[in-house]
Amino acid sequence: MGARVTDVEVRRDSAVRLHPGGADEFAAHLTGATLTEVARRGKFLWVTLDDTPWALSAHLGMSGQFRVHSGHGDAPAPHAHCRVRMRLHGRQGALTLDFLDQRTFGYLHVEPLVDTADAAPGGAGTVLAAVPRSVAHIGRDALDPAMTPAGAVAAWRRGSRGIKQVLLDQTRVSGVGNIYADEALWRARIHPEQRVSALSVRRAGELFEATRLVMEAALAQGGTSFDSLYVNVNGESGYFSRSLEAYGRGGEPCARCGSALVRRVIGGRSSHFCPRCQRLR
Repeated sequence: MGARVTDVEVRRDSAVRLHPGGADEFAAHLTGATLTEVARRGKFLWVTLDDTPWALSAHLGMSGQFRVHSGHGDAPAPHAHCRVRMRLHGRQGALTLDFLDQRTFGYLHVEPLVDTADAAPGGAGTVLAAVPRSVAHIGRDALDPAMTPAGAVAAWRRGSRGIKQVLLDQTRVSGVGNIYADEALWRARIHPEQRVSALSVRRAGELFEATRLVMEAALAQGGTSFDSLYVNVNGESGYFSRSLEAYGRGGEPCARCGSALVRRVIGGRSSHFCPRCQRLR
């Protein structure tokens, strides 16, 4: 961090659609600003700007990602799905930062920071007890250092919905997507339609531990890539898909008991589980 934004090129106006003044307003806010800290909650990333109560926030949508290139003039031509290109200069010299988004659901936004409700740091990567205004309603990330097992259990056990739907509710605990929800439930031996009201504190705690283990293992392998769209900042694919025990394996044998895994649509999302290991209670 510590790089200064020297130029901003908006290649698709919808990528900065939350700015009333469009691309010109976005570029004016950002040009000349110094990027100081990077933080995350779920699919939201943000970078604090200088020592001001403002941040560059990014919602990744379904396919948003950042790519970093060395240099300016020698950086590769913008990818076909590049929506915003920023040129930076810092201790490491010139850098080019691209925001790519094939499906165009994501966006960038320069917005004010607001205090966190619990006075703890806003997310993984920051010491500031603040989050961008548009992120304030999002629950703490499962891997957030400030997220405790008790906090996750309390958030998950409210209401009467099935646990799979609650896991995907980013206002409770963020960062858990469809793939990792299936994997965590398989690891914890919990049926995806189990009502949260029937989930004991102990079982919810086991699910939180399973969720963290799954996500940490996925991060160690660069995430889950099923096609060329899902890569890291250097354009490299993740390999966690080779370690999946439940997601996408409907009809295949369970690695624990050998029963055929089941695929079912729950809450509009494909879910995969073992009918023997993950009994509905």
